[in-house]
Amino acid sequence: MATVTFEHATRIYPKAERPAVDALDLEIADGEFLVLVGPSGCGKSTSLRMLAGLEEVDSGSIVIGQRDVTDSPPKDRDIAMVFQSYALYPHMTVEENMGFALKLAGISKDERATRVREAAKILDLEPYLSRRPKALSGGQRQRVAMGRAIVRNPQVFLMDEPLSNLDAKLRVQTRTQIAALQRRLGTTTVYVTHDQVEAMTMGDRVAVLKDGVLQQCDTPGSLYDRPANVFVAGFIGSPAMNIATGPAVDGGVALGGAVLPVPREQLTRASAGNGQVTVGFRPEAVVLSPTGDGVPVDVDVVEHLGSDAFLYARLRGGADDGADVIVRTEPRTTAAAGDRVHVSVLPGQLHVFDPTTGLRVD
Repeated sequence: MATVTFEHATRIYPKAERPAVDALDLEIADGEFLVLVGPSGCGKSTSLRMLAGLEEVDSGSIVIGQRDVTDSPPKDRDIAMVFQSYALYPHMTVEENMGFALKLAGISKDERATRVREAAKILDLEPYLSRRPKALSGGQRQRVAMGRAIVRNPQVFLMDEPLSNLDAKLRVQTRTQIAALQRRLGTTTVYVTHDQVEAMTMGDRVAVLKDGVLQQCDTPGSLYDRPANVFVAGFIGSPAMNIATGPAVDGGVALGGAVLPVPREQLTRASAGNGQVTVGFRPEAVVLSPTGDGVPVDVDVVEHLGSDAFLYARLRGGADDGADVIVRTEPRTTAAAGDRVHVSVLPGQLHVFDPTTGLRVD
């Protein structure tokens, strides 16, 4: 087991206009499950590959445990990586695939067999040890790739979107199994995904990246409740947080002809630049107003999910006329596409951001 530390780690590809990873500072605790998440091209896979030794570090350093591994080859870093493509050898059985790295390392046949069978028991792969990969389902192949990493007893597991090739139902099932397995083994794990739901449900902490820059690293609950900036607010959460910008007026922010209450000090700090304020509110923090008070919105689509319903609507009136708004409401809502309804935000559920910097204002 080991801690992992990125110290101003930077990777700049030749002829690139900006760094793929820009001065990443991140400390991962011993035994922690940390998820790197962000949109395509944000630098999350590059960060993982830098840690694995598959990408150069142009400046800064990477430390595993107490050892600086910035210039160490991958084989000397005591890490095990699980790839998106599984990377199994088609001509080998499951048992041979799982034990191949141990064979290369000179581990005895008896020791290899013991480790492989222990990992197979953990992963429910014992009935499949004699099969080849083509005879396995996608989920089983993914577990074989996990088993190949487990038998090595590494200091750190690295996982690069290992669930991307699975169907939606199997993804949900397998991500639960991976999280439970990591907690059982207690091995420090760095996991990369573009799926923020996956990140929020699996990680002890989640690091959000954009354009190679770390935006925020915190627990899933803190990311959801206190996003550091507009990008994190809009990226974390499904459906996404509603974001709108309006002028600061007496008592709050004018939006769609109504005023969303904002404390005076917060309002003053957020609107110091140009008198505008950016606000955010989660779909579940928005309620329909039966009296016709609040912000008017036109409903475009009603999405019924059984336990909930989501209204996809557009603001009407004010500077943000036409901006998208999502409202979570009761499953048997009477609102329909084409209706104009009025909504309000629950007290204490409004997030305020500086429209110039995008940073949160508390």
